[in-house]
Amino acid sequence: MGSTGVRIAIDAMGGDHAPGEIVTGAVRASEELGVKVLLVGDPQQIKAALPPKTNLEGVEIIPAEDAIAMDEEPLNAVRRKRKASINVAMDLVKQQKADAVFSAGHSGAAMASALLRLGRLPGVDRPAIGTVFPTIKAGKPVLILDVGANVDCRPKFLEQFAVVGSIYSQYALGTNEPKVGLLNIGEEDTKGNELALRTHELLRENPYINFIGNAEGRDVLSGEFDVIVCDGFVGNILLKFAEAIGGVILQILREELPQGLHGQIGTALLRPNLKRIKQRMDHAEHGGALLLGVSGVCLIGHGSSQAPSVFNAIRMAKEAVDNKVMQQLQSQYEMLQSESS
Repeated sequence: MGSTGVRIAIDAMGGDHAPGEIVTGAVRASEELGVKVLLVGDPQQIKAALPPKTNLEGVEIIPAEDAIAMDEEPLNAVRRKRKASINVAMDLVKQQKADAVFSAGHSGAAMASALLRLGRLPGVDRPAIGTVFPTIKAGKPVLILDVGANVDCRPKFLEQFAVVGSIYSQYALGTNEPKVGLLNIGEEDTKGNELALRTHELLRENPYINFIGNAEGRDVLSGEFDVIVCDGFVGNILLKFAEAIGGVILQILREELPQGLHGQIGTALLRPNLKRIKQRMDHAEHGGALLLGVSGVCLIGHGSSQAPSVFNAIRMAKEAVDNKVMQQLQSQYEMLQSESS
């Protein structure tokens, strides 16, 4: 399949399984999705990681002199290592040589690099990491943000998350009038800590979002909300708990399926259903999380990302580019800012 013209810069040196799994997932995306992947990092290591008989038509290797380790302080490392793979990949987007960037490396470094090189959308104080969760309603995901970029938040940050998340949900996920919720310990307006109480008031008064109230933990996957906002401390715990629960349920299904000949027959009959269950629950099927609020399409993957996650993250990036999500975010948010000023 030839390239569609969408170019994705990949931090090939970021992640626990880099560059092998990163390169494998990127090459698969190039071949199956028709995107051009720009693999940024050590050329020798990248070439050694290329799968046999790789079609190089949609693959380009971009040299980078360094990489940022997971244990480094992100802002200092980004500033000190100007030729690190995440910086070089982000520069490709800044220079319009790539349409999007993906990294499974240090998420803090990815955010710092995006802020320094791409900048924020006008009116956005803090970008948020947004991730899509499945719900009990098939085909109706929920966008949760922030899931780790900002552990300490002010009410206005959460209000901005709600606005940006609503725009993304509408134009990228195809949701008509996204229903926004505030993650809280109760449905009542008077529940929660000071941050929740002040944020609730801001969301209720904001005319540009469809705020329907507080969302308790049990409501997150109910399908009743399209966007749920919280600070990055709570959101990151929620994200990792949800991923663990999905893995536990899949493992229980494997263990509890009948054994022997009858089990093999039953498993064969159930295989299509089990595949659909895995697609709905396995976080690898969703690939990565979007850094919303920066002036560019930026996806952040899990440090443990393997080839399937990388493939799906690139798919998400391609969809964001194809749907002109960044242009919609910029124009819609600028319009809201001008109307409110």
